[in-house]
Amino acid sequence: MKYGYCRVSTNGQFTHGVSMEAQEESVKNAGAEIIFKDVFTGSKTNRPEFQKLLKLLKKGDTLIVTKLDRFARSTLEGTKLIQELFEKEITINILNLGIIENTPNGRLIFNVFMSFAEFERDMIVERTQEGKAIAKMREGFKEGRPKKFTKKQLDHAMGLKENGMSYKEVSDVTGISKSTLTREYSKRKNSS
Repeated sequence: MKYGYCRVSTNGQFTHGVSMEAQEESVKNAGAEIIFKDVFTGSKTNRPEFQKLLKLLKKGDTLIVTKLDRFARSTLEGTKLIQELFEKEITINILNLGIIENTPNGRLIFNVFMSFAEFERDMIVERTQEGKAIAKMREGFKEGRPKKFTKKQLDHAMGLKENGMSYKEVSDVTGISKSTLTREYSKRKNSS
């Protein structure tokens, strides 16, 4: 049996070739008959669907993933996983590398690429932390997502709601989503 595994860190991840849809299409085209999917950070090993897949794999099966970083994010984790799969005689096809063979050369190539994947992840974390530290030094810095609507816009929307308009009608008039409106309404109701 050929199994595919796809993983994104967030539901909205659309980086080049990393979206869930792009991964699914790639592993299907490579022959995956059953596909397991996780929306989970790669730095965690306890990914629910991946754990189900690992328990299901048996001798002669093939595991197909698009990229090494979808499979594992640390050299230690990747080496342990690959060794367990080799012991079960599972074929591992990492589409941007090819089939990883249970030979000295195959393991060496895997470990070298795994080291680069871990290095890349560490560099992303380091750059993110540096950027955050620089941003925190700026006057007026606020951590988190910037507010999409001003207080004036929200006041206007709440005024429309209080004058008898439904959430849908207020949303149509203001362009503010129903979920944002209900959250704002609850927040104001609880603070008064």
